[in-house]
Amino acid sequence: MVTTLFPLYDFTRQIGGDKVDVTLLLPPGMEPHSFEPKPDDIIRVSRADIFIFTNRYMEPWAAQIVEATAKKGLTVDASRGVNLYKAGEEKAEEDGHGHRAGSLDPHIWLDFDNDRIIADNILAALVAKDPANRDYYTASAAAYKAKLADLDRRFKAGLSRCATRDFLHGGHFAFGYLARRYNLNYQSAYALNADAEPTAGKLTSLIRQMRSSGLKYIYTEELLNPRVAETIARETGAQLLRLHGAHNIGKADFDRGVTFISLMEENLKNLRTGLQCP
Repeated sequence: MVTTLFPLYDFTRQIGGDKVDVTLLLPPGMEPHSFEPKPDDIIRVSRADIFIFTNRYMEPWAAQIVEATAKKGLTVDASRGVNLYKAGEEKAEEDGHGHRAGSLDPHIWLDFDNDRIIADNILAALVAKDPANRDYYTASAAAYKAKLADLDRRFKAGLSRCATRDFLHGGHFAFGYLARRYNLNYQSAYALNADAEPTAGKLTSLIRQMRSSGLKYIYTEELLNPRVAETIARETGAQLLRLHGAHNIGKADFDRGVTFISLMEENLKNLRTGLQCP
C-alpha cells in the first residue's frame, strides 16, 4: 500500500504491523507542498492495493491520479469524518498549489483527536482488504489510539499554565489545529503554501508583535529554509526553536525509525520552552 504523507505512513505502520507492506510516496526530505508526482509515482499508486491520502486540500493531485489511472484498489481519504477549519482571513491569498482564499486548512493531523479518526479510517481500509486479520488490526488501532489520547493529555497538562499563549512561527501556516486545540494564539510568516514569500508588511508586523509581547523565541520548521525566522530573530534578539509539522521527515530520521509520536513529544518540549511553561 502507498501513503502520501509521513503521518499516514506511520499510523499505517502502527496499525498494520508486520501484516502490511506500506511505503511513503514522498521521498524523505521532500517538502510536500512542492511535491509533484512523477510517472513512476503514478504507477506505484495505480498498482497499490490501498492508497491513502490526507485530503483534497493537502494533496489536490491525489484524486487526479486515481481518476487518471482508473485505480481499482481501495482509495482512502483520511479526512473522512474530520471537521476541517479555515486557515484564517490573513492566510487568504491564492498560492498556486490548490490552496486559495478562504481555503480549508489541510494540516488535520496536528489535532490528536483528528488522528484517532484518521486511524479509524485506516483500520477500516485494512479490514476491508484483509478481513482475516481483523482482530489484529482492531487491537493495534485501539492501542495506538490510546497512545494518541495519552499524548493529548500530556499536551493539555504541559501547556495549561504558561507565561504566554502566543507563539510566532517563521514558516508556513501549519499549526492552526494544534493552536486551536490547546487555546494558543498562533501566527505564521507564510500562508498555507510553504513556497510563498512573506510580505514586508507581514514581517514588520511579526517583529513588532515579538517586541511588544516580549516573546523570547520564534519557531522554525523542518524542511524549510529558516531565513525568515532568522531575520526576525536578528531584529528582536529572540532565539530559534523548531516545531515539526510532521508532513515528512528527512532521510536520517526515516532510517532510524522516527515516529509521529516522538516528533510530537519534541514539539511539546519546545513549546513549553517557548511559552515559558513551569
